[in-house]
Amino acid sequence: MKYVPNVLTIGRIVVTPIMLVLLYSDTLVGISGALVLFVLAAISDYLDGRIARQYKVGSRIGQFLDPLADKVLVLGTFVVFAIMIPRIVPWWGVGLIALRDAGVTGLRSWVESQGLSLRTLPMAKAKTAAQLTFLIAMLVVLTAEKTSGGASEIAMWILASWVPFAAFLLVMLVTVLTGLAYFVRLDYSSQ
Repeated sequence: MKYVPNVLTIGRIVVTPIMLVLLYSDTLVGISGALVLFVLAAISDYLDGRIARQYKVGSRIGQFLDPLADKVLVLGTFVVFAIMIPRIVPWWGVGLIALRDAGVTGLRSWVESQGLSLRTLPMAKAKTAAQLTFLIAMLVVLTAEKTSGGASEIAMWILASWVPFAAFLLVMLVTVLTGLAYFVRLDYSSQ
């Protein structure tokens, strides 16, 4: 069990570019494949953390790679969406999400260089849940759009409505606010 969390994390990093290429293909097979890979990657994110905690097999490399894998997966998907559906996922919003991630990563690195660690805030889990829910929902809608019949019509209606953009704004707001919370409430602990 010692290496399972790191194997899952590395697997997520390896699968992400494949998922992004499939998504960018903008075909039914590509987007549905991207949906499956994204869901599997999200599940592996949950499992690697749970296994590491349950069996007490966390490692420094895992502490570095896990958030990196998450950022590559989530930001990569947001970037492809900004290319494919910029009306729903605008570049400026993706930029704010990336800026938040860079800021928190920089703060975490600085805190660790002081011999301390920056505790993950409970609200950060809400941020992750909001991001994953939005991205999976959009992948489902984009997959449905590529089908024929009623599912395609409903998906096109959803994509043409204000709902996805409003959902993106909410996700972006939660993401930015959780980032600001790290700078307001500096919760350090010794390593």
